[in-house]
Amino acid sequence: MASLSHRDIAACYDSRFQRGYVRGKLASDPVYAATAQAIGGSALPLLDIGCGIGLLGLYLHARGMLPRYLGLDRDERKIAEGRAAVRRAGLQNAIELRTSDAAALPELRGHVALLDMLHYLPREAQAALLQAAIGRLALGGALVIRSVLRDRSWRFHATRAEELWLRVSGLIRGGAQHYPSSEELRGPLEAAGLAVSVSPLFGYTPFNSYLLVARRPGQAAA
Repeated sequence: MASLSHRDIAACYDSRFQRGYVRGKLASDPVYAATAQAIGGSALPLLDIGCGIGLLGLYLHARGMLPRYLGLDRDERKIAEGRAAVRRAGLQNAIELRTSDAAALPELRGHVALLDMLHYLPREAQAALLQAAIGRLALGGALVIRSVLRDRSWRFHATRAEELWLRVSGLIRGGAQHYPSSEELRGPLEAAGLAVSVSPLFGYTPFNSYLLVARRPGQAAA
């Protein structure tokens, strides 16, 4: 699957709406390429917490990356849609999707991804999930986080307004619970001995999204 285009990946999904969403998402959202860059050159598996329809796994395998991808999401509908796409791509042996709450992580060691989901958890649950994610990092593994960060920028206020609209419209169940600051995320990561980098990842949106990559020093086992 290493030479598939964005359109080819989108064709793995069932409905016209899904295919259009996937094409647009892959064309406009920089988080997929940023994740690939963060874990590039490694044979470690990836645990994707809050994986949705498993798009990150299909994207990475289309780029010839990852021996194994395990995606977790509590939305059974999204997991079913993702599994259908994985079967159509013939990647059942490489990509596994499970319906699971983020509070019950499997004992997989490798890289970990937390993309666009932390702010939907309360502060205490965010801290607990960060510690659990840190515990799943292998030597040389990267924890890749994209999150809205709380600050005084106009982007943060635009993000809050958009999240409020999503909750009121019913498109997001529950809505945002707590927007972490950069210090709230960096602190426990650095305390665990991880090397942390933080960079803006706005893409073509007005939203206050940042990419944090926290890497455990050491050499991955061959």
